[in-house]
Amino acid sequence: MPMHDTTVSQREVDFYTRLAESWWDRDGPFWPLHKLNELRTQYIRDRLCAHFDRDPDAATPLHGLTVLDVGCGGGILSEAMAALGAEVTGIDVVEKNIRVARLHAERNGLAIDYRYGSIADVVADRRRYDVVLNMEVVEHVDDVPVFMRDCCKAVADGGAMFVATINRTLKGWLFAIVGAEYLLRWLPRGTHQWSKFRKPGEIRDYLAAGGLRVAAVCGVAANPVTRTLHRTDSTSVNFMLMAVRP
Repeated sequence: MPMHDTTVSQREVDFYTRLAESWWDRDGPFWPLHKLNELRTQYIRDRLCAHFDRDPDAATPLHGLTVLDVGCGGGILSEAMAALGAEVTGIDVVEKNIRVARLHAERNGLAIDYRYGSIADVVADRRRYDVVLNMEVVEHVDDVPVFMRDCCKAVADGGAMFVATINRTLKGWLFAIVGAEYLLRWLPRGTHQWSKFRKPGEIRDYLAAGGLRVAAVCGVAANPVTRTLHRTDSTSVNFMLMAVRP
């Protein structure tokens, strides 16, 4: 592991190493992420098509765009982006996740460049991308300002970053931890720590410090009865935003 990166949390690495084999089990512990992926993929596609003047109804509307999926896990979002035509690089600090992601992509005939490493490694190599995906990662890293700074550095001129995380509010604690982990048991206990949640304003500040401007924000809400997710104007629990570099 790239231990020189102070943003990497060993606790999170150990936690997700134990769960690595379950990434593609749609009825397993990551089923909420599969549901969320459908929602966020559509959001990302539509926003990118508007930003880069693409047709969202085209077969591969993201053709030719370079995408970096930070904290790609088993590759759920990376594969969705590749299916839309993007040239995808996925990075993760859990080596077992990368092995799982590579195997699944090979089985599906998808050419995705998976790399074991952190965002600090990307910055050190001076690689930049049209799109950086920073989805459900912020709440799992140490030293968030440094992590966000490095993610911003990886965004090319005219490019965009998407950030999704959980708001540090009472509702965020009630829904994401008490509800999802303890009452509904949608997620394994210990998945989240309330102290690591970030408010939208904090994320905006990190992005602004990195030269990016927020262009769109929306909330994400869950229906515990139907086990469905939908976009909402409220960002009091989960939220997604898009930021662009001029």
